[in-house]
Order: sequence, then C-alpha cells, then structure tokens
Amino acid sequence: MHIEKLEPGEVFVFGANATGAHGAGAARTAYEKFGAVWGQGNGLQGQSYGIDTMSGREVMAREVDVFLDFARQHPELTFLVTPIGCGIAGYTPAEVAPLFGDVPENVVLPEQFTEVLGD
Repeated sequence: MHIEKLEPGEVFVFGANATGAHGAGAARTAYEKFGAVWGQGNGLQGQSYGIDTMSGREVMAREVDVFLDFARQHPELTFLVTPIGCGIAGYTPAEVAPLFGDVPENVVLPEQFTEVLGD
C-alpha cells in the first residue's frame, strides 16, 4: 500500500530518525504531505506519527510500544503503518513485524508485516 492521501481521522505512521530530519523515504512523504515537523523525531505530528527506527532495535521496540499505547488511547483515529525500519534503517519485515504482535483494531499494518505475522 503506497499512501498518497489521507482521509480525516487517518494518521500516516512512518519511520524517522531521532533528529527529525525527514529527508527521504516515508519520512519525506510525511513531511511533505502529512504535517511531520522537521526536527521532531517521534510522536504525533500533524496527520502523521513518527517512530525512531534509526537509533537501534531496542529504541525502535520501545517507540513501537509507545505508539501502540497511543493508538489504544485514540480509538477515533486509524493509524496506517508504513513498513517502518525496512528502508534506510535496514531491517527486514521478519525483524520488525513481531514488534506489532498485539495491535489494536485501529492500527492497519502493511502487507509485509501481516504476511510475517500470519494475519
């Protein structure tokens, strides 16, 4: 799924770096189209949500947990997750997908992750 447009209540979830330099990949799309803030590396930003994927797997795992808690607290929103960590960060879907093992109903995972998780 390549996301170019969002409906009201949809949030684009992308992989970012800690400094919030959204220069390439999904981060650039988030910055150019969905309100990501240059200099903010994580959290809700406009109609997007950044997860730091560039500071190591442990940091990414913690950030995914924080994101999933946020999503549970905001059932009125639908979160469209890009294949975070599988581009510039260099992880495979098999390495990242298990971090999303217990997602709430309002989180839509990319096909690459659902294939790994068997959903």
